[in-house]
Amino acid sequence: MPDRIAMGEAYGWIQGNELNMNGFNVIKSNIYLTSYLTHGIIRIKRGPLYKNKENLMVTIGERIREIRERAGMSQQKLSELLGVSRPTISQLEAGSRKICTEELEKLAGIFGMSVDGLLHAEKEPEVVLEKPLKGGAEDAAIRISVPQKNLKKFREVLLYILNKIGSKPNIGETVIYKLLYFIDFDFYEKHEEQLIGATYIKNKFGPTPVEFKKIVDRMIQDEEIEKIKSNFFQYEQCKYLPLRAPDLSVLRADEIKIIDDVLNRLSDMNAKQISAYSHNDVPWLTTKDGKKIDYESVFYRTAEYSKRDDNE
Repeated sequence: MPDRIAMGEAYGWIQGNELNMNGFNVIKSNIYLTSYLTHGIIRIKRGPLYKNKENLMVTIGERIREIRERAGMSQQKLSELLGVSRPTISQLEAGSRKICTEELEKLAGIFGMSVDGLLHAEKEPEVVLEKPLKGGAEDAAIRISVPQKNLKKFREVLLYILNKIGSKPNIGETVIYKLLYFIDFDFYEKHEEQLIGATYIKNKFGPTPVEFKKIVDRMIQDEEIEKIKSNFFQYEQCKYLPLRAPDLSVLRADEIKIIDDVLNRLSDMNAKQISAYSHNDVPWLTTKDGKKIDYESVFYRTAEYSKRDDNE
């Protein structure tokens, strides 16, 4: 008799190395099952097979659609990244198609989060943009608070980047993510202090600034930038255009120097090239998937990436 399992209110059974949830195969390896057991999501139990109390596939499908739309991504774009057809994405989001472990893991990488974060909204990092006069103090599992000083610096650096290179056809959101990462980490390595000080998470496509979307949403609302969709060759991309010049009084000369250096070196790369380049940088290499990249790891960079002089 196979072991029975329970996931919240949805029940299924384990047969060999496969988990079946009323015909819904979601786990295909004992290692992955162990990972889920460690996080307390699946509990092994003996007993009769209970009837589902909710449609698990529909719940997961709604979650995928919610994250995709929040990321400003079309079904077509997600299908290309996932390696499936657009109708398949439509079926996944409608809950009418089974999803396998490999697809869950790949989706988590595409969206820059863990599988737990993909399946459970409460596991996502909380980003809080502090208000100028007053800030709250709520508890959260993961809370990233962005002080006004850092928020202002982030906005002006982004506007500086967009005014200089935003019109280039290759400069979409993915390229901007990586440019911000190299600006932040190059400056920290060189001066041992933070420039923007954003929080970067490791995902399959390279470092991703967690605060970016919330800050950009506010900048769009304040009419500082405009978000548009465009095509770079056959790929759809999200672009941002500046609606004002940056306030250079916020940026020091040594900060502008690092920003210009990064833009001169990397701004001609497309999303695939700069993502691949970021994957060989020590801070990214030494971080587990879905985890925060530690600024201190920048001091162990190889010669190709290091910005420190030999006498520093």
